[in-house]
Amino acid sequence: MKEYKICTSVSVKTAEELSPQEQAMTEAAKGAAASSYSPYSHFAVGAALRLEGGEIVTGSNQENASYPVGCCAERTALHWTAANHPGVRIEAIAIAAKNGGHFTSQPIAPCGMCRQALLEAERRQGSPIQVILYGTEGIHIVRKIEDLLPLSFNQDAMSI
Repeated sequence: MKEYKICTSVSVKTAEELSPQEQAMTEAAKGAAASSYSPYSHFAVGAALRLEGGEIVTGSNQENASYPVGCCAERTALHWTAANHPGVRIEAIAIAAKNGGHFTSQPIAPCGMCRQALLEAERRQGSPIQVILYGTEGIHIVRKIEDLLPLSFNQDAMSI
């Protein structure tokens, strides 16, 4: 039997320890949560993408009475960016969530579907996308999306 370990390094910072770019991203993600349409879960999520050149693009979760039809904040921002800024590299994503009107104390991470979509974007552009996960009691920083989904499905699995 062969065995190996998969390790992900996560930095935990306070808001004061963030770089000015990370602070701007976090504030943009928090602001984006305000445009969430989440009347069913009351769990408002905002995402902010920093593009090469410094532009920040945001998205929020959009629910529907038929739950599977909704869209997460991360994919809302990602797909809008792909459609409106084709070929522009994404440098980082920040995610913040409110539950019952208050930001979560612990950071929330992207769901599996969003991790897969973000990983696809990271691989397509050929460079890492930093992940900033906001919580009022600490902010988690992950070096790249691949670190959130190490044993991932990709185009190599579909080759004959």
